[in-house]
Amino acid sequence: MINWATASELDRADQQRSSPEWVAQQWRSERASVVVIDERGRFATKPGGDRLDLARPSAEYDSQRHHLLGLLAGLPIFAAQSTHSTKSAEVHDFREVAASLTDSERDIVATAAALTQWHLREPRCPACGEATQVIKGGFARHCLTCSHDHFPRTDPAVIVAVLDADDRLLLGSQASWPARRVSILAGFVETGESLEQCIHREIAEEVGVQLAAVRYYGSQPWPFPRSLMLGFAARASSLDICVDGDEIEFADWFTRQQVRDQVASGALGLPGASSIAYRMIYSWLDGDLPV
Repeated sequence: MINWATASELDRADQQRSSPEWVAQQWRSERASVVVIDERGRFATKPGGDRLDLARPSAEYDSQRHHLLGLLAGLPIFAAQSTHSTKSAEVHDFREVAASLTDSERDIVATAAALTQWHLREPRCPACGEATQVIKGGFARHCLTCSHDHFPRTDPAVIVAVLDADDRLLLGSQASWPARRVSILAGFVETGESLEQCIHREIAEEVGVQLAAVRYYGSQPWPFPRSLMLGFAARASSLDICVDGDEIEFADWFTRQQVRDQVASGALGLPGASSIAYRMIYSWLDGDLPV
């Protein structure tokens, strides 16, 4: 099962990347590799999607399109922007194949997808609206007019496993999801609120349940386009459910046996194995979810 709690083997080379000459030298290295990301955040994989298909840099180095992700065991790894779909026998996004990749490959594609999406969507200065230039090997942009430096934005979102006093898990579904699919509840952090305040607000808004205790579980990058999912377990202080009918169309309390039986029969579908939601639900099923 995916675990994002350990240190990454991808050295982001923060000090060295300030030198454009050093970054360009890494691109020209015979040991350099590149992952090409298309406009939908997809990348090439080996057949079956269980390994990342890294290529050798073949074009001249372009500081505006070629972004240094870091060094993996001393080997330079780049991301290259593509404005058209990746030409490959197989392309996937992070959601589809992250569970099958190695820890280092997950770090590479999560960073590459989020970083290239930022460059494609925000090429202009948010302060003055003028053009910006890529610096620091792709990890910042510099405004040529007002001289401000800008950095990739990360959008924090909370995802919460809510349990009642009997250890039943609150699962819900959205209208846009496939039939019978359920998950724990999630939402984006709004301006001016803490993570804990967001949790209380989101759960109250979506299903009308009040919480008595909240405990941090773990986090996961989620490059759609550049979110950070922060997982929490919470204990409910009320049981009555009132779905908002907007984001959530169904929600209910489930015992472990109900989930096991209904997943086995096909009556319920759970989130994909690449998600922190999957990890949290199965931690609860195994009795290992701290709350």
